[in-house]
Amino acid sequence: MQSSFFRKIEGKTGVPMEDVLALANAIQYADFQDEAQIRKIIRKVSQLANKPVTKELEEKIVASILKDGNSLDLNKIQKML
Repeated sequence: MQSSFFRKIEGKTGVPMEDVLALANAIQYADFQDEAQIRKIIRKVSQLANKPVTKELEEKIVASILKDGNSLDLNKIQKML
């Protein structure tokens, strides 16, 4: 069942499940006080989503995450996009 579920997700998104799971793992264990790590995650999400992120937007996202730290507000980040 999981295999078929993952294949459906891959088919709809075009993103291999290995990449999605690797990203989820990176986010789960990320130190959101580490600017370099935050930038790396932003770039990976941008790459997987095939959505370019300008330097200006990256700066805003990084600043927001560093300000909020462990209380990461994904809705706020989504509004920036």
